Amino acid sequence: MNLKIMDKTMKNILIVNGHEYYEIAHGKYNSTLVDTAKTLLEKEHFDVKTTIIQNGYDNEEEINKFLWADIIIFQFPKYWMSIPAAFKEYLDNTLSNSYGKLYAHDGRKDGRKYGHGGLITDKKYMFSITMNAPKEAFDDINEFFEGKSVDELFLWLHKAFQFLGFKPLKTFICHDVMTKPNIQEDKDRFIKHLQTTLNI
Repeated sequence: MNLKIMDKTMKNILIVNGHEYYEIAHGKYNSTLVDTAKTLLEKEHFDVKTTIIQNGYDNEEEINKFLWADIIIFQFPKYWMSIPAAFKEYLDNTLSNSYGKLYAHDGRKDGRKYGHGGLITDKKYMFSITMNAPKEAFDDINEFFEGKSVDELFLWLHKAFQFLGFKPLKTFICHDVMTKPNIQEDKDRFIKHLQTTLNI
């Protein structure tokens, strides 16, 4: 599933911060990683735009950002085995209103199978996910997620972007962000992840 960018002409990057504030989740990890990515990418001469969902947004402007971007980085926390409600609403609003711009139909009108109606197939996306679940809870049949990986947990979200024709980049994950937070180490790992994945 994971790809690596080889084409250095892909210079337009949108970073979407999908965090939603709760008293137990103020969003420092997610905002720090957004700022880290923005600083690094601008230093490497990428054109970067950001959206902070909880600060509000305009649907048409977001669609235009999706059309503009070569790569979209979605930064978000795992909330109750899913994504924050505000992030889901953002995706529903942005993607549902992008008919005729990002997708034309579900694919079957062109004689293909369901899920191939995307109009732009050269865009890429990356998930950067913060969670309190420990790394060892995944990929082990005896642990809570019964052998499933983080990407398998978020398969439904990957499928939403596959429906549009977008291609995935390697997911970045921060574990134990409440129980054993180490934001500096995670920042350093994120920088290396971006450098490797984006070939910079």
